[in-house]
This record gives sequence, structure tokens and C-alpha cells, in this order.
Amino acid sequence: MTTNQEGMGAEAPGGAGYTAHQDQFSARGLPAPEHWPTLTGIDHYPVVLNAADYLLATVRPGATPGAEGPATTDPLTPSPTPGNDNGLPAQRTAFIRGNDVWTYGDLDSFVARMASVLTGPVGDGGFGLVSGNRVLLRGFNSPELAGAILACLHAGLVAVPTMPLLRAGELDRVAERSQTDLVLCDVRLAAEVEAMAYDGARSATWGGDSALDQLVASAAPAPSVATAAADVALLLFTSGTTGEPKAAAHLHRDIAAICDTVGADIYQLGPDDVLTGTPPLAFAYGFGAFCAFPLRAGAATVLLEMPTPDVLLDAIENHRATVVFTAPTAYRALLPLLSGRDISSLRYGASAGETLPAPTYHEFLNATGVPLLDGIGSTELLHVFCSNRQERIEPGSTGVDVVGYENRVVDNDGNEVEPGQIGHLEVRGPTGCLYLNDERQTSYVHQGWNRTGDLYIRDEDGWFWYQSRADDLIVTSGYNVAGPEVEAALLSHPSVAECAVVGVADDQRGQLVKAFVVVAGGLVGDDALRAELQDHAKSSIAPYKYPRLIEFRSDLPKTGTGKVQRFVLRGVEDKGDR
Repeated sequence: MTTNQEGMGAEAPGGAGYTAHQDQFSARGLPAPEHWPTLTGIDHYPVVLNAADYLLATVRPGATPGAEGPATTDPLTPSPTPGNDNGLPAQRTAFIRGNDVWTYGDLDSFVARMASVLTGPVGDGGFGLVSGNRVLLRGFNSPELAGAILACLHAGLVAVPTMPLLRAGELDRVAERSQTDLVLCDVRLAAEVEAMAYDGARSATWGGDSALDQLVASAAPAPSVATAAADVALLLFTSGTTGEPKAAAHLHRDIAAICDTVGADIYQLGPDDVLTGTPPLAFAYGFGAFCAFPLRAGAATVLLEMPTPDVLLDAIENHRATVVFTAPTAYRALLPLLSGRDISSLRYGASAGETLPAPTYHEFLNATGVPLLDGIGSTELLHVFCSNRQERIEPGSTGVDVVGYENRVVDNDGNEVEPGQIGHLEVRGPTGCLYLNDERQTSYVHQGWNRTGDLYIRDEDGWFWYQSRADDLIVTSGYNVAGPEVEAALLSHPSVAECAVVGVADDQRGQLVKAFVVVAGGLVGDDALRAELQDHAKSSIAPYKYPRLIEFRSDLPKTGTGKVQRFVLRGVEDKGDR
């Protein structure tokens, strides 16, 4: 694949160096230099780096500057391109969706032809976009959505993937904040796009033999654009928040960096791996799991549009998946469905989104023999930066530093605390928080460190143990209580399928510990079970931590990525539901 050198030598605003972007909206919206996080381990990346070339290097040999070199976990050396000098054969499988198989050659061709349509002259059926324009993408996990994201990168455009569950009003806010120039959507999800009030963009759909499908099928492939490593490639909007969404900007270099750090150090994928799981491609966790990491490694990915527990088990069993990516709640949901299932092909499961309770880890391992690698990442840093490792797992812990990242626990003033003391988790590495046009940047970045909003303890051996979100710590009668610790205690009882713990206001104690519990199938939540669970908690953790209030529910509110929405549960309490 050749590279388009047009625009070489252009300067970014403020003398920031070479850029390929003609439209500088994203660059102008980045934080002022004094508000950037400290970025480490990035000096080896070349000035010119296109992330699509980087991820598709298996079928674009020689297209990625700096990608050569021996296998290493040193973050200062990019991970090597898998396969021989000519890359992997183009007929190797890249994506599977049901009976539909896309080879690496199919994907490479689709990306280059879609890029041609995106940037081609309007009069010839193209959209006439120029480098730096933003493209909002809406779709299920599918080869088309992954290919459209890559096509944006290939063409020097900025991809803005969105969750398929978003409604018109939410899409409007995303489009307005990103000043979207074009909306591309799966035809089955077009209704919400058609209902959008934002009028600054054209729209088109893929699927059902649409006009866009026909244009892409007949287009000549376009060469990739020689983007700067520091050009914005992605705008990912934060999930699970109640306020105005925040757009986290990620550079072409960031996409390479997550492959060279967590991808190489923790997941260690190869061409023979088959991946599947649940997080959406529009979610940072899903983008890395199902686009960046497997493509860089030359692996195959089974993409699931509606990944219910049964569908996920079918995918693992039928395609002999070797790695699964999902959230702790999903692993727990799989447990009662494992009878008669063969998932012995799995090497490990990756877990993120929220902390993985030790009881869930042990139950899954005992039932399947499959270890789970729990880690923490964020939209702001693009992927996981602290994780358990295949070589060693501490159940209940979030793990240790991912190679290339440095984590620490600090007090409110940013002073590192002693091991065993609770404090704010901060991290720095080759990626970091760059909010687009958002004053909340200064709330996330402190003296060059990214403060995640999580409270942690670091032990003497360097393992990190999650306590709570900074705004979720429960203070009752002067004691600090971490909700996840109470949740883990309750989950160790066989009658508990799911639970979430929050603090509720109380005149006497300041706050009370309250648990919302979903009971295991066939059981009934009543006063007797409530008392049994409270006694169980008292015997498992310090008695002052036990839930004085327990409410039984049929389900827990969750985001589209599987996180329990504890703020919703707290909101229920604000309305007087005791």
C-alpha cells in the first residue's frame, strides 16, 4: 500500500510541527501545552505514522515506519510485525461475523476503497472530505464498522465511533462537540440518526446493498495519508456519565502505543489466536480488544452484534476462541450456563470496566480452568495501564504496572502515600488525557499525572488493590468503607448473583452501607435471606462494613459497556426510596 505524501511539511497551529490535517479543528481543541499530561516512551515513534498502516502492517509490509525490530517488552521499541518479511498471507481470516468471513485482504481492500469514497470528489459520488474532518460512526460490532474506523485513519480523517444504544439527543451532543462533518451508520440503526437535530453533517448508511455499499464496491483504492504521529486519529466519548460528555482525543501514535505496551506485554497475541467478547468497538476497551490488538498481531476476531451470554458461549465453542474480552458481570452471568459447554480452547479471559471480585475469579477458574486477567484502563488513556499478568495473578487485585506505564497512589496534594494506605490512583505513560475543548482537563491531569478518579491501595510488592471511585467511598460513623469490598463479601454467598453497594444519607451515621442484590435463579429475596446475607458479610469482613440496608432487585442498571451505574442507584435514594 503506497502512502499519499500530499501536504508534507504543513505546520500545526502554534508551531507544533508537521501535520497532514488540512482541517485543524481537532488540533486547535487540544489542551494548552501546560495542561498536557507527561508522556513517556514516545520519542522512538517517527514523525510520520498512519495508524491504519500500523495495524494492517501484516498485509502492508514496509508501510509502517519504525515497526521493524526484535520481539521485546521494552516500551521504547515498537512491537514487531508478525509473520515473515512479507507479512501474513492476505487470505488469513481477520473478522468473522456469523457465516461472513473477512480476510486481511478483504479488509485492506475495503479500507482503501472506503477511504477513496470518503475523500473523493462530490460530483463523482464521493463525500469530498479533507484530512482532519470528523466522521461520526454508528453501528454494531461488525467488519464494516471496524473497516470504517480504519478507513478514517487511512484517509487522515478523525473517527468518532459511538455506542449503538445512543439516542438522537445523545448523538446530537457528540456531533456538536466534535463538529462532525459526516455521519456513517448501519442501516438498521438509521432511525436515531434521522431524528438528530444537528444539521452540520451529511449522512449515509451501509448495509442492505445501500448506495454507499455500491460506491465502496466500485471505488479505486486510495493510498493512505502520511499523517503525523501526533495528528488526532480518534475522538472517544466517555461512557457512564450523567453530565455533558467529554471527548477524549487520541493520536495516531497512541494507537501504536497501546499495541506496543499492553498488547505486547499483557495480552501477547499471535497469528493463531481467535478473539471474541462483548465490549463495543466504540468503547476504548473494545477498540483495543477487537481492532488494534488482533490486527497488529495478525489474529482473527469473532465480532458479535448482540453478545448475550449464550451467544458469547456459542462463539467461544464454535470458533475455538483462545481469548475472550468482557466485563466482570458477564463472567458471572456465564457461570450458570457452562454445563455441557466446551470452552477449553480459551487461554485466558481479559476483564476490565470495573473491578473483578475475587469470588468471581475463583468461581470461574474452578468451573472452567480459565484464568482471568483483571486490569484497569480508561477512555482517557485508550486502554489498560495496570493489569494482572499471564505469568502471575493476584485474585481481587487490579495487578501491577503495564510495561511502559507508571502507576502510583497519592494523597489529595499529589504526595505519594506509603504502601497499604488508601489514596488517588495516578498514572503516566505513552498515552494520556487530552480532552477536546474541555475545562475538565485540569481536573484529570495533576502535575503531569493522569488522576483516574479511583481510590487504591498499593501493597509492598507493587500490586494495586481497588477500593472505590473517589466519589463512591462510604463514610459511616467515621469509618471508611469501600463498596467493592462489601460486594465481594456478598458475592461469595451462593444466593447472590449480582450486587452493587452504595452509601445512603443517614442522620445518625452520616451514611449507611446499602446493598442492591440480585438473587440467584429460583430463590426469593426475603427478610430471612436479608439477615443471612448480613451475617455472612459480618463473618467475611469487619462488622462495621456490613450492609445495614439490603434491597432485592430483579436487575441492576448498567451502561452499554456492562458497568453497573451506581450513580443511578444513589439517585434512587435521593428520591426517598429506602
